[in-house]
Amino acid sequence: MSTPPATQSLAFRVMRLCRPSFHVDTPLLLDPSDLILGEDIFDDPLAATHLPPLIDTHLTNPIDSSDLSYRSRFLLQNPSDSFGLSGLLVLPQSFGAIYLGETFCSYVSINNSSNFEVRDIVIKAEMQTERQRILLLDTSKTPVESIRASGRYDFIVEHDVKELGAHTKYLPQFFKFIVANPLSVRTKVRVVKETTYLEACIENHTKTNLYMDQVEFEPAPNWSAKILKADEHKSEDNSPSREIFKPPVLVKSGGGIRNYLYQLSLSSHGSAESNVLGKLQITWRTNLGEPGRLQTQQILGTSITPKEIELHVAEVPSAINLDRPFLVHLNLTNQTDRELGPFEVWLSQDDTLDEKTVMINGLQTMELSQLEAFGSTDFYLNLIATKLGVQKITGIKVFDKSEKKTYAPLPDLEIFVDMH
Repeated sequence: MSTPPATQSLAFRVMRLCRPSFHVDTPLLLDPSDLILGEDIFDDPLAATHLPPLIDTHLTNPIDSSDLSYRSRFLLQNPSDSFGLSGLLVLPQSFGAIYLGETFCSYVSINNSSNFEVRDIVIKAEMQTERQRILLLDTSKTPVESIRASGRYDFIVEHDVKELGAHTKYLPQFFKFIVANPLSVRTKVRVVKETTYLEACIENHTKTNLYMDQVEFEPAPNWSAKILKADEHKSEDNSPSREIFKPPVLVKSGGGIRNYLYQLSLSSHGSAESNVLGKLQITWRTNLGEPGRLQTQQILGTSITPKEIELHVAEVPSAINLDRPFLVHLNLTNQTDRELGPFEVWLSQDDTLDEKTVMINGLQTMELSQLEAFGSTDFYLNLIATKLGVQKITGIKVFDKSEKKTYAPLPDLEIFVDMH
């Protein structure tokens, strides 16, 4: 900037821009009828007939604005007054707290305190964090043409806060502030059989309520995610307005907690190359709509070795009779990108014949042809039950003849055996 050699003619003033807060009237307003009448006064038929007109006549008299005694200042004149909101907004009285994920917005005013015009002003603003120095504004290519004598030039500088800790904003003057963490996100990963569940607990560390617009889990490649919610009332589920406007989720100030549960599934045509499950994207707003956004680090889970084949029961007869053959419908799926097989299927004879209550009826081994990549085949096992009541079909195993490998048996299947 061009200034006289011995004179500094420009003065900088930097202020933080943030939204105002509601002005709340702290005195408790009351309805006068609550002071002179009891809860059961209208149980008396005579009082119920004569008191309401008398009360209305007394309470509906307009308040005299010239009355300087303020004797009615605690009276509830309108039902909306009970909220304590006066309709006024209060400007911030201090710098306030700055949280990770918010947008720091500052108002900069350059005042020309000299008696002459200043021309070709170059303005440069930087933000120094604990890790890097960020250029926020640089007008060296398009300098401010001029600021007249005793005039000023105002502008706004914004910065998305993405780091915790100390921040220093540099102009010809500088000031420091600390960025705190608004939320803590605790996660737990549990594996139940072949399904992975992710529980996320979000805690509010700020002094204001946070309204969650979105808490979305972005799964890693080959994973899919589904959020699990409690059953809601049917009238709410079918409401057309819920499809258009999704109400935000409130997380109260000073330690409020909200839990989320996701069901994660590994793609049938993919494999987990690492134990990375994905990350959470969280967006919120404060009481007056100021936005915030955070993204967690990658969430890790237990490494999962995908099965090469999947054997499951497709159908079991509804009625199974003692000493009568019955067919169990099974499905075998190749979950790899290569050809597998041929296979043999049998019932394991680990137990003695006396203890085996469900056995194969006929040939003890079934031959199955090769399965192409990600292919599947249906087949039927002919079984017979030798004991009444609830019995278990155990030990159905699959053997790959080409790779000489026996896969884990099908989980036990309970059936009910009845008389003829």
